[in-house]
Amino acid sequence: MWIGFRTVIGRRISSFGFAWRGLTILLRTQPNARVHLLATVAVLLLAVITNRTRRDLALLLLAVGLVWVAETFNTAIEFLTNLVSPEWRPLAGQVKDLSAAAVLLAAMTALAVGLVVFL
Repeated sequence: MWIGFRTVIGRRISSFGFAWRGLTILLRTQPNARVHLLATVAVLLLAVITNRTRRDLALLLLAVGLVWVAETFNTAIEFLTNLVSPEWRPLAGQVKDLSAAAVLLAAMTALAVGLVVFL
């Protein structure tokens, strides 16, 4: 039983390693992710400098997190689409456009939250 427990814990630890590797892939391969990183740092610094409330900070963190999740899914969908359809196909292009639209919607939502919090 102890060996099984250690195996389960080891697998959980490994899963965190895979997730960190995914974030590394995201930041190394996606210029927009690096833009999101700069924007994240800027927004959080501004929130600290302007002494925002905990509620404001929570809203900003949720908005920023939404953009990161959307960008990560967008990248995964693009990679998968390239794998299953290496040649250009209209439907594959639509899939990529839709996942990019999700990032755009998340970014516009985050911008709206930022405007409400800071203005």
